[in-house]
Amino acid sequence: MKTLVTRLLTAVAAVAALTTATACGGDTSDTGTLTVGFVVDPSWAQVPVAQQLGYFDRHGVRVKVVNFPSGVEALQALAAGQLDVATAADVPTSATLARSASLRVIADGSRWQGSRIVARRSAGITSVQDLAGRSIGTPLGTSAAYFVAKALSDNGIQANLVQVAPSATVTAATRRDVDAVSIFQPYQAQVAAALGADAVELPGGSYNQHSLYLATAAAVRDKGPALTNLLAALQEAGGQLTARSADAVSAVAAATQLEPALLGKVLPEFDFGLQLRPEIANELTALAQWAKGQGKIDAAITLPDYATLIDATLLPHVG
Repeated sequence: MKTLVTRLLTAVAAVAALTTATACGGDTSDTGTLTVGFVVDPSWAQVPVAQQLGYFDRHGVRVKVVNFPSGVEALQALAAGQLDVATAADVPTSATLARSASLRVIADGSRWQGSRIVARRSAGITSVQDLAGRSIGTPLGTSAAYFVAKALSDNGIQANLVQVAPSATVTAATRRDVDAVSIFQPYQAQVAAALGADAVELPGGSYNQHSLYLATAAAVRDKGPALTNLLAALQEAGGQLTARSADAVSAVAAATQLEPALLGKVLPEFDFGLQLRPEIANELTALAQWAKGQGKIDAAITLPDYATLIDATLLPHVG
């Protein structure tokens, strides 16, 4: 079985090939096929469940899945026209939409309330206050970085945020390159498992991640029926995840390389109901304003009206 790192390296090669094939923009001639960028994270567990359990076929949509290590990379590929759909958390989405008006948020796939800062007990850390002056590894520009930055700000603490790629967080923590990490799943669970009794999981505050699905405006225009069928398949997969069916857990385990027993603890942290509430526009605006204040979005950029970049018309009927 391939390791997660190998899977992600394979994904990079796939994206390179995809870039060549779509150098002049996404192919809209095949309106029944969608290329979906999937961040390898239980936040979007509907994707491997729908793929493995045949829900895409059942709903009449052909899907090509390309794996990405984070939403930042997936959104870059989407904005470049290499994908029709991408998964990304709300933080990188808010920044990307500020730079590209050609993307649309088409669904809020899940809400995650399980974010934690994973620290080393051996570093003398047992509380958020102990993070003062420490080094914290996180992939900058992601929801994980926002989570820890907000936690530090809310508690009046200053610490050193260090750029660490998602796939390198386990190594950074176990080799003691950093004192703590802030990272999304499945890496959060992997870091805690690798540290074992030395792991301290610290709650960071009020931020809860929205795990979004985005599409290009061209895909919305030319592939609307396929997008609706995609979301219907994801909605059915979400039902299986909510029920924690054995087949769904197995599909997520295969995609994320997390043991089913560990997933039994992780999956209940997510609300997998597909939705797209109008309030998400206000949340994206607030995140973008924070990013601007941190210098993550150029001060000269005028933030868009995020409500105009949200398209709930493709969601299947619920209820």
